[in-house]
Amino acid sequence: MAQRPRVVIVGAGFGGLAAAKALRRVHVDAVIVDRHNYHLFLPLLYQVASGLLDPSEIAHPVRTALRRARNVDVRMAEVVSVDMDARQVTTSVGTLDYDSLVLATGSVDNYYGLMSVERRACGLKSLEQGLSLRSQVLRAFEQASVTQDENQRRCLLSFTVVGGGPTGVEYCGALGELIHRVLPKDFRHLDFSEVSITLVEATDMVLSTFAPRLGRKAADALERRGVRVLLGRSVTDAGESELVLDGGERLPAGTIVWAAGVQASPASALLGLPVQRQGRIAVTEALHLADHPEVFVIGDIAESRDKGEVLPMLAAVAIQQGKHVARVIDDRLKGRPDRAFHYFNKGTMATVGRACAVAEVGPIRVNGFIGWLMWLGLHFIYIIGFRSRAVVLISWFWNFLFYDRPVRLIVDYPEVKRATTKTRR
Repeated sequence: MAQRPRVVIVGAGFGGLAAAKALRRVHVDAVIVDRHNYHLFLPLLYQVASGLLDPSEIAHPVRTALRRARNVDVRMAEVVSVDMDARQVTTSVGTLDYDSLVLATGSVDNYYGLMSVERRACGLKSLEQGLSLRSQVLRAFEQASVTQDENQRRCLLSFTVVGGGPTGVEYCGALGELIHRVLPKDFRHLDFSEVSITLVEATDMVLSTFAPRLGRKAADALERRGVRVLLGRSVTDAGESELVLDGGERLPAGTIVWAAGVQASPASALLGLPVQRQGRIAVTEALHLADHPEVFVIGDIAESRDKGEVLPMLAAVAIQQGKHVARVIDDRLKGRPDRAFHYFNKGTMATVGRACAVAEVGPIRVNGFIGWLMWLGLHFIYIIGFRSRAVVLISWFWNFLFYDRPVRLIVDYPEVKRATTKTRR
């Protein structure tokens, strides 16, 4: 019996997992490699960081997710190197030969060379970061409740989020509700008028990829939740208790959250290839390397184009690309030519808090409660596992009724690297 072609997938994020699932109907043997044993539903990480969801509700074991894909094996390992000439991937647990390779290693925070900000800021790109941020916010209130130093208390209770994209806006909305609706019940002797939440955005509107009206609606909703929105301001430096903006203005910032941009994970170092903007790797219309058609690059690390436009770093793009790569591999086995990838834009959404979201689906633009229901439905569909869907739905319903954040646990994660060196592979 002839040995079936082997496909090695590096990364169990949205793109890698989609490719692995789609390959279960293809006549190949596949191996998916990731440094974690779980797939993280990154769009809801801010809800873990704000105490609404438990990590187990957005992190699903990879092996469980691929139970029905009996031709796909799982390796929990670090990828050390890739030899494209020998068609080998070297990992921390051994070497894997491949006939086709799929790189889907995702993205990391981009601090644009601001080393002082990188040292101080918390990111929202990994489960460790989300849990660390939750603990830092809650610990700030614990410390503020016992300090007698007014300046120290004001510093502890100052929270600054940099970046007005979906991640920054969603976390600000959740943080505002946590601080102004939930924590006053726990810290009855604190003066919550001393708390400050500030969103800093370099452009002239939040959610700049949305229609301007939706961006204005989102900013208004944030301000109603106690968030100060600063537009047209960029960060230049960070001190121990402050953030420095262009023009020299200094903001008190006991906690800094970075949501101002991402770049491709340093997977290009594995391939020895030149990179494009944001560290992404150029690919053909069929999502493979021009000189190595057996090597596919998808998701945030791929600079792929559709209708001349570079596709954004979105989960929806990665999922569709993962499925497309599986189709191309199947086509090749059947002697068919490669087909070009075309992205179907299902729209973009962002929630600003309880019962409030903005959604843009083609010409349809909605905000408020209707937008929130659309956001709920879309995210509910994409969460992996019936149990996770049920628990998340109950948590959302509970928060809707009682404005509660039930997972308010302080858990220490020593030496969590906040930014660019933690690459999911």
